[in-house]
Amino acid sequence: MARFNDIKETFWRDGAHGVRLPVTDEMIKDAECVLDVTLPSSMLELLRVQNGGPVAPEWNAFPTSQPTSWSADHVPFDELLGIGRRERTLSLLDTPYLIEEWDLPSPVVLISGDGHWWIGLDYRICSRQAEPSVTWFDTELETELALASDFRSFVECLTTDTAFTTEVRDQASST
Repeated sequence: MARFNDIKETFWRDGAHGVRLPVTDEMIKDAECVLDVTLPSSMLELLRVQNGGPVAPEWNAFPTSQPTSWSADHVPFDELLGIGRRERTLSLLDTPYLIEEWDLPSPVVLISGDGHWWIGLDYRICSRQAEPSVTWFDTELETELALASDFRSFVECLTTDTAFTTEVRDQASST
């Protein structure tokens, strides 16, 4: 398992998709007000390096102990949503709309996903000001899977999807 500070240095993949203006304290306050939560400090550390976008290939998968609709042994994490608005690009601020659109539980802040699945900061068990767990939400199968007790632990367990030999999606749902 890698250490958070080591991952932080190589977390982002080069590319403009999803990247917004640099995060400011005011943007964080506004986002926390809109989302009615306190965002994890470790996530904010990453967003201060780059405000959302594609994750480097070394950190684009999270291993799972049970199959999901994605794979028998991992879930994807190829993007971390940023803070702010940009045309045709999702952000953390789209969470209220997406929760309603995809009939997801609340309070959750979506940090990655494509509609068929989401990874979210899950505030349902803790207070909205506490450190949330990280959960996988499968909208097609209407299932969820706890991934990590907090965001920092989630990041420290990330690995490359090339570490997995199983085929994705259809094979996982047939196992």
